[in-house]
Amino acid sequence: MTDLAVALILNGRPCEVRTPAHRTLLEILRDDLGASCLVLAPRAAGCQVTTVRGLGDGDRLHPLQEAFVTQGGIQCGFCIPGMILTAYAFLRDHPAASRAEIRRAIAGNLCRCTGYTKIIDAIASVVPGRGAGEPGAAGG
Repeated sequence: MTDLAVALILNGRPCEVRTPAHRTLLEILRDDLGASCLVLAPRAAGCQVTTVRGLGDGDRLHPLQEAFVTQGGIQCGFCIPGMILTAYAFLRDHPAASRAEIRRAIAGNLCRCTGYTKIIDAIASVVPGRGAGEPGAAGG
């Protein structure tokens, strides 16, 4: 099967991917465009890249980072940069997200230490009107 050139705008920037026609957009985003561990450094030339360290302001944590600390959303710390960046990007586009929407947004991130409740609490706590302690907050 012949690969097709697929041009799209991803996060405000043009991208082009060569892919077999049977691959889904999800596969392209996860496997080709979304996972930095799979992207060679030259491919990022000219791109704006934000890491978890870039969210804060000098010595001050970003409110989302602070929420992970205060809500107990951090255990071993291995998955936290990915969780925080996923939540940051999601909340940027969905500032009034519900707990169910937050749960779906982080579904692609694996945490082997928690049951995700504290992570969702942390993310929800920075959404105006959807703090971690609101009625019905547990479980989404």
